[in-house]
Amino acid sequence: MSELSRAEILSEALPYIRKFHKKTVVVKYGGAAMASEELKRAVISDIVLLSLASIRVVVIHGGGPEINALLSQIGKEPKYIHGLRYTDSETMDVVQMVLAGKIGKDLASLVHEMGGQAISLCGVDGDMFFAEKLEGETDYGLVGELKKVDPTSVNMALDNDYIPIISTIARGEDSMLNINADTAAGALAAAMGAEKLILLTDVRGIMNDSKDETTLISRLTLSEIPALTKNGVITKGMIPKVECCVEAVRRGVNSATILDGRMPHSILVEMLTDSGVGTMIGR
Repeated sequence: MSELSRAEILSEALPYIRKFHKKTVVVKYGGAAMASEELKRAVISDIVLLSLASIRVVVIHGGGPEINALLSQIGKEPKYIHGLRYTDSETMDVVQMVLAGKIGKDLASLVHEMGGQAISLCGVDGDMFFAEKLEGETDYGLVGELKKVDPTSVNMALDNDYIPIISTIARGEDSMLNINADTAAGALAAAMGAEKLILLTDVRGIMNDSKDETTLISRLTLSEIPALTKNGVITKGMIPKVECCVEAVRRGVNSATILDGRMPHSILVEMLTDSGVGTMIGR
Protein backbone atom coordinates (compact mmCIF):
# COMPACT_ATOMS: atom_id res chain seq x y z
CA MET A 1 0.00 0.00 0.00
CA SER A 2 1.37 3.42 -0.94
CA GLU A 3 1.85 6.20 1.58
CA LEU A 4 -0.86 8.15 -0.23
CA SER A 5 -3.32 5.27 0.19
CA ARG A 6 -2.53 5.06 3.89
CA ALA A 7 -3.11 8.80 4.23
CA GLU A 8 -6.45 8.53 2.42
CA ILE A 9 -7.58 5.79 4.83
CA LEU A 10 -6.69 7.95 7.82
CA SER A 11 -8.47 10.92 6.25
CA GLU A 12 -11.62 8.81 5.74
CA ALA A 13 -11.53 7.76 9.41
CA LEU A 14 -11.29 11.33 10.76
CA PRO A 15 -15.02 12.28 10.65
CA TYR A 16 -15.94 8.99 12.33
CA ILE A 17 -13.36 9.50 15.08
CA ARG A 18 -14.94 12.91 15.59
CA LYS A 19 -18.45 11.39 15.58
CA PHE A 20 -17.60 8.80 18.25
CA HIS A 21 -15.32 11.05 20.33
CA LYS A 22 -16.14 10.55 24.03
CA LYS A 23 -19.13 8.37 23.05
CA THR A 24 -19.70 4.88 24.47
CA VAL A 25 -19.48 1.77 22.29
CA VAL A 26 -20.36 -1.64 23.75
CA VAL A 27 -18.79 -4.67 22.04
CA LYS A 28 -20.01 -8.20 22.71
CA TYR A 29 -16.99 -10.39 21.98
CA GLY A 30 -17.27 -14.12 21.36
CA GLY A 31 -17.41 -16.88 18.77
CA ALA A 32 -14.64 -17.50 16.23
CA ALA A 33 -12.99 -14.18 17.04
CA MET A 34 -12.11 -15.60 20.48
CA ALA A 35 -11.02 -19.03 19.24
CA SER A 36 -8.27 -17.78 16.91
CA GLU A 37 -5.22 -16.15 18.47
CA GLU A 38 -4.70 -14.03 15.33
CA LEU A 39 -8.30 -12.77 15.35
CA LYS A 40 -8.16 -12.18 19.11
CA ARG A 41 -5.14 -9.91 18.69
CA ALA A 42 -6.87 -8.08 15.80
CA VAL A 43 -10.01 -7.48 17.88
CA ILE A 44 -8.09 -6.25 20.91
CA SER A 45 -5.86 -3.98 18.79
CA ASP A 46 -9.02 -2.43 17.27
CA ILE A 47 -10.43 -1.83 20.75
CA VAL A 48 -7.17 -0.30 22.03
CA LEU A 49 -6.95 2.00 19.00
CA LEU A 50 -10.52 3.23 19.55
CA SER A 51 -9.82 3.79 23.23
CA LEU A 52 -6.67 5.78 22.47
CA ALA A 53 -8.82 7.89 20.13
CA SER A 54 -10.97 8.83 23.17
CA ILE A 55 -13.84 6.48 22.31
CA ARG A 56 -15.28 4.85 25.45
CA VAL A 57 -15.18 1.12 24.61
CA VAL A 58 -16.79 -1.52 26.83
CA VAL A 59 -16.16 -5.22 26.13
CA ILE A 60 -18.54 -7.98 27.23
CA HIS A 61 -17.18 -11.44 26.49
CA GLY A 62 -18.37 -15.00 26.26
CA GLY A 63 -16.36 -18.19 26.66
CA GLY A 64 -18.47 -21.28 25.97
CA PRO A 65 -15.69 -23.44 24.43
CA GLU A 66 -13.32 -22.68 27.31
CA ILE A 67 -16.02 -23.57 29.85
CA ASN A 68 -16.66 -26.88 28.05
CA ALA A 69 -12.93 -27.63 27.96
CA LEU A 70 -12.57 -27.22 31.74
CA LEU A 71 -15.73 -29.24 32.38
CA SER A 72 -14.24 -32.05 30.30
CA GLN A 73 -11.00 -31.87 32.29
CA ILE A 74 -12.90 -32.48 35.52
CA GLY A 75 -14.91 -35.28 33.92
CA LYS A 76 -18.21 -33.42 33.63
CA GLU A 77 -20.22 -33.54 30.42
CA PRO A 78 -21.63 -30.16 29.29
CA LYS A 79 -25.43 -30.26 29.13
CA TYR A 80 -27.68 -28.14 26.93
CA ILE A 81 -31.47 -27.80 26.90
CA HIS A 82 -33.06 -26.02 23.92
CA GLY A 83 -29.67 -24.50 23.13
CA LEU A 84 -29.13 -23.09 26.64
CA ARG A 85 -26.43 -24.41 28.96
CA TYR A 86 -27.84 -26.25 31.97
CA THR A 87 -25.94 -24.75 34.89
CA ASP A 88 -25.84 -26.69 38.13
CA SER A 89 -23.77 -25.46 41.09
CA GLU A 90 -20.61 -27.27 39.97
CA THR A 91 -20.93 -25.88 36.44
CA MET A 92 -21.56 -22.40 37.89
CA ASP A 93 -18.24 -22.63 39.74
CA VAL A 94 -16.52 -23.47 36.44
CA VAL A 95 -18.32 -20.64 34.63
CA GLN A 96 -17.13 -18.19 37.26
CA MET A 97 -13.55 -19.47 37.18
CA VAL A 98 -13.31 -19.38 33.38
CA LEU A 99 -15.16 -16.15 32.61
CA ALA A 100 -14.32 -13.89 35.55
CA GLY A 101 -10.97 -15.56 36.12
CA LYS A 102 -9.00 -16.80 33.15
CA ILE A 103 -10.64 -15.14 30.12
CA GLY A 104 -11.24 -11.74 31.70
CA LYS A 105 -7.68 -11.54 33.04
CA ASP A 106 -6.15 -12.81 29.78
CA LEU A 107 -8.01 -10.18 27.73
CA ALA A 108 -7.05 -7.41 30.15
CA SER A 109 -3.42 -8.53 29.93
CA LEU A 110 -3.56 -8.46 26.12
CA VAL A 111 -4.98 -4.92 26.19
CA HIS A 112 -2.03 -3.82 28.35
CA GLU A 113 0.41 -5.62 26.03
CA MET A 114 -0.95 -3.59 23.11
CA GLY A 115 -0.58 -0.26 24.86
CA GLY A 116 -4.01 0.21 26.43
CA GLN A 117 -5.36 0.05 29.96
CA ALA A 118 -8.00 -2.47 31.01
CA ILE A 119 -9.74 -3.74 34.09
CA SER A 120 -11.48 -7.12 34.33
CA LEU A 121 -14.92 -7.01 35.95
CA CYS A 122 -17.86 -9.35 36.31
CA GLY A 123 -21.53 -8.54 36.69
CA VAL A 124 -21.37 -8.99 40.46
CA ASP A 125 -18.79 -6.19 40.83
CA GLY A 126 -20.48 -2.96 41.85
CA ASP A 127 -23.82 -4.82 41.67
CA MET A 128 -23.66 -4.29 37.90
CA PHE A 129 -26.06 -7.11 36.94
CA PHE A 130 -28.91 -8.43 39.07
CA ALA A 131 -30.91 -11.37 37.74
CA GLU A 132 -33.68 -13.72 38.78
CA LYS A 133 -33.54 -17.43 38.13
CA LEU A 134 -35.07 -18.24 34.75
CA GLU A 135 -38.39 -19.91 35.51
CA GLY A 136 -40.77 -21.82 33.28
CA GLU A 137 -41.69 -25.33 32.21
CA THR A 138 -38.00 -26.17 31.75
CA ASP A 139 -35.43 -25.95 34.54
CA TYR A 140 -32.09 -24.58 33.29
CA GLY A 141 -30.45 -24.57 36.70
CA LEU A 142 -28.55 -21.44 37.72
CA VAL A 143 -29.40 -19.49 34.56
CA GLY A 144 -30.66 -15.98 35.14
CA GLU A 145 -32.99 -13.51 33.50
CA LEU A 146 -31.52 -10.02 33.76
CA LYS A 147 -33.66 -7.66 35.84
CA LYS A 148 -31.45 -4.72 36.77
CA VAL A 149 -28.33 -3.04 35.37
CA ASP A 150 -26.19 -0.54 37.27
CA PRO A 151 -23.37 0.84 35.07
CA THR A 152 -21.71 2.87 37.86
CA SER A 153 -18.58 0.68 38.10
CA VAL A 154 -18.25 0.60 34.30
CA ASN A 155 -18.47 4.39 34.05
CA MET A 156 -15.87 4.74 36.82
CA ALA A 157 -13.45 2.59 34.82
CA LEU A 158 -14.10 4.58 31.62
CA ASP A 159 -13.73 7.91 33.41
CA ASN A 160 -10.25 6.79 34.46
CA ASP A 161 -9.32 5.74 30.89
CA TYR A 162 -9.65 2.00 31.48
CA ILE A 163 -11.34 -0.40 29.07
CA PRO A 164 -13.81 -2.50 31.12
CA ILE A 165 -13.63 -6.22 30.26
CA ILE A 166 -16.87 -7.71 31.60
CA SER A 167 -17.93 -11.31 32.15
CA THR A 168 -21.63 -12.13 32.27
CA ILE A 169 -22.17 -13.41 35.79
CA ALA A 170 -25.02 -11.80 37.70
CA ARG A 171 -25.97 -11.57 41.35
CA GLY A 172 -29.12 -13.48 42.15
CA GLU A 173 -31.26 -13.54 45.26
CA ASP A 174 -29.57 -16.63 46.68
CA SER A 175 -26.64 -17.38 44.35
CA MET A 176 -24.72 -16.13 41.35
CA LEU A 177 -26.38 -16.76 37.99
CA ASN A 178 -25.15 -17.37 34.46
CA ILE A 179 -26.71 -14.86 31.99
CA ASN A 180 -26.73 -14.53 28.20
CA ALA A 181 -23.87 -12.33 26.95
CA ASP A 182 -25.81 -10.81 24.03
CA THR A 183 -28.68 -9.83 26.32
CA ALA A 184 -26.28 -8.39 28.90
CA ALA A 185 -24.46 -6.36 26.25
CA GLY A 186 -27.69 -4.88 24.92
CA ALA A 187 -29.02 -4.07 28.38
CA LEU A 188 -25.75 -2.45 29.48
CA ALA A 189 -25.56 -0.41 26.26
CA ALA A 190 -29.09 0.89 26.90
CA ALA A 191 -28.37 1.65 30.57
CA MET A 192 -25.27 3.63 29.59
CA GLY A 193 -26.94 5.53 26.76
CA ALA A 194 -24.36 4.08 24.38
CA GLU A 195 -23.92 5.44 20.88
CA LYS A 196 -23.41 1.97 19.42
CA LEU A 197 -23.75 -1.73 20.22
CA ILE A 198 -21.67 -4.28 18.28
CA LEU A 199 -22.33 -8.03 18.41
CA LEU A 200 -19.41 -10.01 16.99
CA THR A 201 -20.72 -13.24 15.44
CA ASP A 202 -19.60 -16.04 13.11
CA VAL A 203 -21.63 -14.82 10.10
CA ARG A 204 -21.51 -11.74 7.87
CA GLY A 205 -24.77 -10.39 9.28
CA ILE A 206 -28.38 -10.70 8.13
CA MET A 207 -28.56 -12.07 4.57
CA ASN A 208 -31.55 -12.50 2.27
CA ASP A 209 -30.03 -15.90 1.39
CA SER A 210 -28.10 -17.37 4.31
CA LYS A 211 -25.88 -19.33 1.90
CA ASP A 212 -24.95 -16.31 -0.23
CA GLU A 213 -22.88 -13.62 1.49
CA THR A 214 -23.44 -11.23 -1.43
CA THR A 215 -27.06 -10.89 -0.23
CA LEU A 216 -25.96 -9.18 2.98
CA ILE A 217 -28.41 -6.51 4.17
CA SER A 218 -26.25 -3.58 5.26
CA ARG A 219 -28.85 -1.41 6.98
CA LEU A 220 -32.24 -2.03 8.57
CA THR A 221 -34.74 0.05 10.49
CA LEU A 222 -36.83 -1.31 13.35
CA SER A 223 -39.96 -1.27 11.18
CA GLU A 224 -38.38 -3.65 8.65
CA ILE A 225 -37.52 -6.39 11.15
CA PRO A 226 -40.96 -8.07 11.60
CA ALA A 227 -41.40 -8.79 7.88
CA LEU A 228 -37.93 -10.33 7.60
CA THR A 229 -38.66 -12.56 10.59
CA LYS A 230 -42.04 -13.58 9.18
CA ASN A 231 -40.48 -14.41 5.79
CA GLY A 232 -37.76 -16.56 7.34
CA VAL A 233 -34.84 -14.26 6.48
CA ILE A 234 -34.15 -13.79 10.19
CA THR A 235 -34.23 -17.29 11.63
CA LYS A 236 -32.70 -19.71 14.15
CA GLY A 237 -29.77 -18.30 16.12
CA MET A 238 -30.05 -14.90 14.45
CA ILE A 239 -33.46 -14.24 16.04
CA PRO A 240 -32.23 -13.63 19.63
CA LYS A 241 -29.34 -11.47 18.36
CA VAL A 242 -31.71 -9.30 16.34
CA GLU A 243 -34.13 -9.09 19.27
CA CYS A 244 -31.23 -7.93 21.46
CA CYS A 245 -30.31 -5.21 18.92
CA VAL A 246 -33.92 -4.10 18.51
CA GLU A 247 -34.45 -3.81 22.27
CA ALA A 248 -31.22 -1.79 22.67
CA VAL A 249 -32.20 0.64 19.89
CA ARG A 250 -35.73 1.00 21.28
CA ARG A 251 -34.20 1.91 24.64
CA GLY A 252 -32.04 4.69 23.22
CA VAL A 253 -28.90 3.17 21.67
CA ASN A 254 -28.34 5.01 18.38
CA SER A 255 -27.47 1.91 16.34
CA ALA A 256 -26.64 -1.77 16.77
CA THR A 257 -24.53 -3.81 14.36
CA ILE A 258 -24.30 -7.58 13.89
CA LEU A 259 -20.73 -7.99 12.71
CA ASP A 260 -18.56 -10.82 11.37
CA GLY A 261 -15.88 -11.48 13.98
CA ARG A 262 -14.03 -13.78 11.57
CA MET A 263 -12.93 -10.77 9.51
CA PRO A 264 -9.72 -9.19 10.87
CA HIS A 265 -10.23 -5.60 12.04
CA SER A 266 -13.96 -5.72 11.26
CA ILE A 267 -14.62 -3.32 14.17
CA LEU A 268 -12.44 -0.61 12.63
CA VAL A 269 -13.92 -1.14 9.16
CA GLU A 270 -17.44 -0.89 10.59
CA MET A 271 -16.83 2.18 12.72
CA LEU A 272 -14.26 4.24 10.84
CA THR A 273 -14.99 3.81 7.12
CA ASP A 274 -17.72 4.92 4.74
CA SER A 275 -18.64 1.39 3.67
CA GLY A 276 -18.82 -0.47 6.96
CA VAL A 277 -19.50 -4.20 7.22
CA GLY A 278 -22.18 -6.34 8.81
CA THR A 279 -25.83 -5.37 9.34
CA MET A 280 -26.59 -2.14 11.15
CA ILE A 281 -30.00 -1.71 12.82
CA GLY A 282 -31.19 1.79 13.64
CA ARG A 283 -34.33 3.74 14.25
